Amino acid sequence: MMASTGSETGRDGLDANGPGAGRRVLIVVENLPVPFDRRVWSEATTLVAAGYSVSVICPTGKGYEAPYELIDGVHVYRHKLREEGETGLMQYIREYGSALWSELRLAHRVRRERGVDVLHGCNPPDLIFLIAWTLRPFGVRYLFDHHDICPELYETKFGKRGPLWRAMVLFEWLNFRTASVSIATNDSYADIARSRGGKAPGDVFVVRSGPKIDNMRIQEPKPELRKGAKHLIGYVGVIGQQEGLDLLVEAAEHLTGPMGRGDVHFGIVGDGPQRSEIEDLVRERGLERFFTFTGRAPNDVLLDMLNTADICVNPDRATPMNDLSTMNKILEYMALKKPVVQFDLREGRISAGEASLYAKKNDPVDFAEKIVELLDDPEARERMGELGHRRILDHLSWEHSIPPLLAAYERIFTKMGRAVRAPSPRQVSAATGSGSD
Repeated sequence: MMASTGSETGRDGLDANGPGAGRRVLIVVENLPVPFDRRVWSEATTLVAAGYSVSVICPTGKGYEAPYELIDGVHVYRHKLREEGETGLMQYIREYGSALWSELRLAHRVRRERGVDVLHGCNPPDLIFLIAWTLRPFGVRYLFDHHDICPELYETKFGKRGPLWRAMVLFEWLNFRTASVSIATNDSYADIARSRGGKAPGDVFVVRSGPKIDNMRIQEPKPELRKGAKHLIGYVGVIGQQEGLDLLVEAAEHLTGPMGRGDVHFGIVGDGPQRSEIEDLVRERGLERFFTFTGRAPNDVLLDMLNTADICVNPDRATPMNDLSTMNKILEYMALKKPVVQFDLREGRISAGEASLYAKKNDPVDFAEKIVELLDDPEARERMGELGHRRILDHLSWEHSIPPLLAAYERIFTKMGRAVRAPSPRQVSAATGSGSD
């Protein structure tokens, strides 16, 4: 349920005295359904707690099929999404074209029914600026929430540049040019906003996708998840091309073969376009007894797996996109006091610091060796877990992202000539759901 500030509340339970009172926000996200998308849900509920009227447009998904729901004060509108294709220009165009049409139709429905002051667009794709253009005559301003660097994402996904890659570069530039304010998930993305996007420094805000501490509960392990093995190695996230699960399978093959470590089991929580391929690869390598795939799972399954894990892994392959991107799974591992093994990527190091070991880029043998190094050193595992947890508490939890998020909204409404009041400490506390203690 929505946190209470103890202030006067009005229609929809909004804080009538909050900094966002009377302000109407529409968030559009295409990648995941809401509230499953943790970043978008944290943003939406934080804005509601600050008094904003918030609507969200997103795709449907397993467990999130309702075309409309009111959840914790957030009005959620959903549309069907075509299945993602791995290759092919026409599939790419169909996928995003269909989603864009649904988003456009629903955006104008929300405008008519609830009103919109700010369109908060979350990429990919970098096409939501087109919806912003159609809303501009109605006085709507655009805030761009930069989740992925789409030119690099396209190059990673299709293995080439070419005309569509150049279109991605143009779309990204148009997105930034259309936006009055942009928010970035890390400093690398903020640099792109200022350089490639041409944004003024005062219009760029870093809002990290930190976990909410209350949602990442440290709890007793469930030994049955180890499937009889001494050690459990955990993974949570998407199973796609850039996530490198094929490299993890190769590391597991080296670990259980030449390195002779038959005392391990891999718990994989998540789904994605390459899941069936990865499961086929596991069978081809004769590794079925070492792997459990849960598919997309509720939060309690995720927490059970990660709390039972001795080590958590992030096998994201080294690409220009992944090098500059912050991976939410790393922060979730750290929130649960888990040491991490990952490839040596720039933002991965910035996030985890000494809470992780770093394998040579895209080298599954070195990845396996780093896993064994931690398996054989329980004191290092405990020390790294504590360091990561403290890093989350002190710098990287969602609580630390609330002030820059609210500041970004203060900036956009100020540019509209409609200044908002700065949030009080009590309102910030309500937005975190943490209370005074």
